[in-house]
This record gives sequence, C-alpha cells and structure tokens, in this order.
Amino acid sequence: MNKKFELLFDDTIEVFGRKLFRIKAKINFGSVKVGEIGGYIEKEENLSEHGDAWVCGDARVYGNALVYGNARVYGDAWVYGDAEVYGNARVYGDAGVKSPKDYIVFKNSWSSFRWFTYTKSNKMWKVGCFYGSGQELIEKAYQDSEQSGKCYEAYVNLVLELEKLDD
Repeated sequence: MNKKFELLFDDTIEVFGRKLFRIKAKINFGSVKVGEIGGYIEKEENLSEHGDAWVCGDARVYGNALVYGNARVYGDAWVYGDAEVYGNARVYGDAGVKSPKDYIVFKNSWSSFRWFTYTKSNKMWKVGCFYGSGQELIEKAYQDSEQSGKCYEAYVNLVLELEKLDD
C-alpha cells in the first residue's frame, strides 16, 4: 500500500517541547488531493494510513493521539494525550481534545443521516457546514424544518444534562 501522506521536515512547529511536522498528501483519498498540504502531527502514528482521516489547516495532533477512519481535525483544533478521533467525527475551530471524553459524535437519523459532533472544550457543534453554539444550532435547525429543530434541540438538551453529571 502506498503511504497516503509524508512528514515535511522543513515545515515544523514546537508545541510544549514537542516537534510537530506539517503533512502532505502523497495520494488522492476522500476529498484530499495528492500534494495537498495538511496540518501538523508529531509522528506518523498520529494519523492512520487507512481510511480517509486527515488533519488540515493549522490543526495539531500529538502525543499518543490518533486520528483514523473518516475523521477530520482542522482549523486551530488540538488533539493530544491519549485521544482518539475516529468514525465521521469532525474536530474544528479552537477545540481541544485530550481524551475520548472531550467530544461526542451523533448521527442524524431523521433526514440526512449525516454525523455531527459536539466538542466539550469550546461547547461548539459541527453539523455539515454549520459550526456554532447549541442555541445557534437549534435556531438554524428550526429554520430548516420543525422536525430538525425538535431533534437537534433534543440533542443539545441531552448534552446539557450530560454535562451536569460531570460537575
């Protein structure tokens, strides 16, 4: 199997004493094209060679963290420690994920069947091209349809209740 990415040894940053390398796609996969420049990882083991997982923008993945499956980490997001981001998860913006407890992935089973993600560190939701707070998600969903509004409102309220249990 061809490796899907390479580390760029001349494009590095330092994060808490760790050297992270920008990545570059070596083959086409998913929506990533050969030659596309990605985000930063500490070592090849941070990003799976299998599936369509990708790190892009200025996102950073380091430590024992792993991104695999069809997951995406982008924007200024950080994934580190022993965190695993997988499936169809999207970690975006200024989110920080240190462990699997830092985000929740749901599936829209009532219309589009698309996956959507809640990130605890910044309390933001990512649904398709939407990125915003729970209240913004509810408002946007009700604009789309009554059913979507009610369903997303239920998920937002579920997360609020789950967060109370963590206190």
